[in-house]
Amino acid sequence: MDNEKLIAAIREGNTALGIELGSTRIKAVLVDENHNPIASGGHDWENRYENGIWTYGIDDIWEGVKDSYRKMADEVKEKYGVTITTIGAIGFSAMMHGYMAFDKNGELLVPFRTWRNTMTEEAAGKLTELFSFHIPQRWSIAHLYQAILNGESHVSEIDYLITLEGYVHWKLTGKRVLGIGDCAGMFPVDSETKDFNERMISQFDELVSDRNLPWKLRDIMPEVLTAGEDAGTLTAEGAAMLDESGNLKPGIPLCPPEGDAGTGMTATNSVAKRTGNVSAGTSVFAMVVLEKELSKVYEELDLVTTPAGDAVAMVHCNNCTSDLNAWVALFEEFANTMGMKPDKNELFTALYRKALEGDKDGGGLLSYGYLSGEHITHFEEGRPLFVRTPNSRFDLANFMRVHLYTALGALNMGMEILFKEGVKLDVLLGHGGLFKTRETGQRIMAVAVGVPVSVMETAGEGGAWGAALLASYLLRKKEGESLDHYLSDRVFKDMAGETMEPDPEDVTGFQTFMERYKKGLAIERAAVDSLYI
Repeated sequence: MDNEKLIAAIREGNTALGIELGSTRIKAVLVDENHNPIASGGHDWENRYENGIWTYGIDDIWEGVKDSYRKMADEVKEKYGVTITTIGAIGFSAMMHGYMAFDKNGELLVPFRTWRNTMTEEAAGKLTELFSFHIPQRWSIAHLYQAILNGESHVSEIDYLITLEGYVHWKLTGKRVLGIGDCAGMFPVDSETKDFNERMISQFDELVSDRNLPWKLRDIMPEVLTAGEDAGTLTAEGAAMLDESGNLKPGIPLCPPEGDAGTGMTATNSVAKRTGNVSAGTSVFAMVVLEKELSKVYEELDLVTTPAGDAVAMVHCNNCTSDLNAWVALFEEFANTMGMKPDKNELFTALYRKALEGDKDGGGLLSYGYLSGEHITHFEEGRPLFVRTPNSRFDLANFMRVHLYTALGALNMGMEILFKEGVKLDVLLGHGGLFKTRETGQRIMAVAVGVPVSVMETAGEGGAWGAALLASYLLRKKEGESLDHYLSDRVFKDMAGETMEPDPEDVTGFQTFMERYKKGLAIERAAVDSLYI
């Protein structure tokens, strides 16, 4: 699109905006009518561990949303000389799951409990048994039931229970709605009815009937919406909250807010059967669209949906690159101490590429990057740990390779279960920070999951771009046009990507490492038992 047409499109609102609240960064991406990113803005933030809870503050949420929007709008002004006053459609995304409970006045009753918390083991276990359906600890219903079991006084005051992006959407539109992909991270959904599972809703209400609560579960839950459905419009109050300059006008339609898993699937064109995507950053999760139901309940796997409501198996790991990032920061500190000022991106690239020079099995080293608990390996708490023997080949290349390997260790164990179930996967689409150093991230991921891994040119745009695509779908879909066809035919048709097959020697080396990883879990367990926070 030439510059004059693009400027006219921005003025007329022939655009779509996606904003995603990730675990370490909030990002806003504006796209044109051809789905190409034309401006973006970002805001760094970090969760805090307060009083035994991983959380983000309400003020932090809004500061980040406003800052990312402001930086995007400033870039539009700088590049195109246009002040944004309207947008074709807006979509919000955020970290899935977690617990945000509000009273009738819209006030948060307890600090936001994020996906990272592993404090609901009792509730999750009882609900899994009741429903005959795996309920992960991080799901909203597990947090709710645990709060009930704990006798927390705020439970009787709950008027609305929602996830992060649903909260932001609610405040901007007044609508208590949520996309089905993240609804499936609150409570089990029915892919046939595209709604919460009615049988399980009734079972839960019966389970807590003796508590004499003033609400039924449906009373406090959002309305379930699928991609492309009307999710409300930006109110005058919402416009002022999003754009403090006052330039943005109300009335802009919003698509159903979705979790980062749903926008990840959208951003990688992996919403059709036999496709999958993997997001690797602070946490790592793989999503595989199923052709049929799994044969039984697995506590290591979540069953969720695409934004269109199709069944998906999710392998979710709480830990991925956080500990690795801490080591890189240590190397950066060393470099600064020596009078060097390396560019952080260049430092990551150099260290990641160094990993490829290491021994295929990581030289006998062992590491666990467990900053928090890890449900796949059955840890409620974590302790970052690096271990070596006198005979280990301890050098920088092996050190980096092992930290990349261990970042994907739990993911490998979850994917093994899927493949033993006979699940077919043609290719896994990768996105997230791990893939910024493309060859390294792809190569390590391919051996960890055992299938080809493809990274598209847009991988760096991530979930914010996926949210913008869902907004575009709301705005531009034709009558009867499904989300998978819209993406394949109108977004990704001519988009280039790079696919990497698992290297056989790397696979053998990684398998050796995983034998060490599984045996060494006893050491991690001892660290948890011995080193108290």
